[in-house]
Amino acid sequence: MSLTMYSAFIPVAIRTLQNLSAILAKGAAHCEARKIDPNAFLSARLYPDMFPLSRQVQIASDTVKGAAARLAGIEIPRYDDNETTFAELQARLDKTVAFLKTIQPAQIDGKEDADIVLSFPSRTFEFKGQAYLTGWVLPNLYFHTTTAYGLLRHGGVDLGKADYLGGA
Repeated sequence: MSLTMYSAFIPVAIRTLQNLSAILAKGAAHCEARKIDPNAFLSARLYPDMFPLSRQVQIASDTVKGAAARLAGIEIPRYDDNETTFAELQARLDKTVAFLKTIQPAQIDGKEDADIVLSFPSRTFEFKGQAYLTGWVLPNLYFHTTTAYGLLRHGGVDLGKADYLGGA
C-alpha cells in the first residue's frame, strides 16, 4: 500500500493530539500532587514573545482541524479559544479528534495538487495540497505539540520521549 494524503495526515494527527492530551493529563496530575496552581503552567511561555501553553494546544488543534477541512473541501469547525484549564484543553483535543475521525480517505486522497490559500492579516500563503500538508501542517502540529511538552517538562512534569511518541 502506498502512502496517501489521508494516511500521512489523519491517523498521525489523531495520534499526536491524543498523546498531547495524555501529556496534559500528566501536567494536571503534577499540579494536583504538588499543590501548584495550574495557571502557572497554562500561562507559561518559553520566552515573553511566545504564546503560552494554552495557546500552543489551541494552535495544534486549529492547525489540524483547519487542514482537514481545507483538504476535504468542507467548512472549518470554529472553536472559541476560551479554554482556561487542563480539562478544557483536553476536551478541545477530544473534540478535534472526533472531527478528524469524520473525515474519510476519499475526501483527502488525491488532493496533492489542490490549491490551498491561507490568509492572515499581514500575509497570504499559497500552497498545493501535498506541500501544505508536509511543509506547513505537520511541522506546525509538531512545533506546537513539542512546545507544550517542553513547557511542562521544564516545569518538572515527569515526561519522556515515550509520552510524546505514545504507544508504538
